Amino acid sequence: MNNLNIVILDSATLGSDIEFSKFEKLGRVSVYDVTAQEDVCTRVADADVIIVNKIKLNESNLSDANQLKLICVTATGYDNIDVEYCKKRGIGVCNVRGYSSDSVAQTTVAMALSLVNNISFFDRYVKNGSYTNSGTQNRVEPVFHEMTTMTWGIVGLGGIGKRTAEIAKALGCRIIAFKRTPKEGYDCVDIDTLCEESDIISVHLPLTDETKCIINKDRIAKMKDTAIVINVARGAVVDETALADAVISGKLGGLGVDVYSYEPMPSESPYNRIAECDNVILTPHMAWGAYEARVRCMDEIFENINAFYGGKVRNRVDIG
Repeated sequence: MNNLNIVILDSATLGSDIEFSKFEKLGRVSVYDVTAQEDVCTRVADADVIIVNKIKLNESNLSDANQLKLICVTATGYDNIDVEYCKKRGIGVCNVRGYSSDSVAQTTVAMALSLVNNISFFDRYVKNGSYTNSGTQNRVEPVFHEMTTMTWGIVGLGGIGKRTAEIAKALGCRIIAFKRTPKEGYDCVDIDTLCEESDIISVHLPLTDETKCIINKDRIAKMKDTAIVINVARGAVVDETALADAVISGKLGGLGVDVYSYEPMPSESPYNRIAECDNVILTPHMAWGAYEARVRCMDEIFENINAFYGGKVRNRVDIG
């Protein structure tokens, strides 16, 4: 197995510090920083294996890839791949699981701590000269509270949700969680109860027909006016317009977002209306990407390819 034609379609999403020389042990490797949708067909025409992060792959751009046997997604979520089409074609699809749990949980908690403590406001207060000109040695408004007084609602108890819950509990928060099948050891509640009781709500769900817009206008209305919402899952698991409206109206105490319905975030995104707010943190889908997580991810991709061509089932999402 050293004659494969491996095509990496969007290496820029993995960072410039990640190298792919190990894949040359398996065959010829073509690396593209970015690939426009209209160029996918040409670039994968002779591929045996495609390595991809965000680009959509379906019948429209795979139908002429006659040698294609395997698609490796450098992520846990794989909603950009038409898995049903791949099944019909006999194309294997692998994802990577668990590689970014620490990275995403770390970013989630960093957002929560910043929003709870009004860090953006206080940072700007000093940097714009207001503190220097105030004549007062300190400022403690806007008011912030200790997290030991707070309830943190975890929406989704996969690896990332559980890791976030562990850290939040260590910070002294009461933890409640939403999971369709309640999990032993957690105080599991329905999604509406979670929205009503939580001071912090972080979302860690895959995007499916059932989870799309699970945080919507009606559920935001149930939340405390001081509630903080953090989405590090998929953009479309929340109603982006409803969240932006809630920030503007004062219905939410804070918002942290790392994922968007369309990426990169378009100029017409509702989040652009609140981008300058001190109680809003917007990051460019980076939560998963600590260096260690990205290295781990590519190591897993390498093992997925080896397993596939060795006749073993590993991280396959097209089976079952």
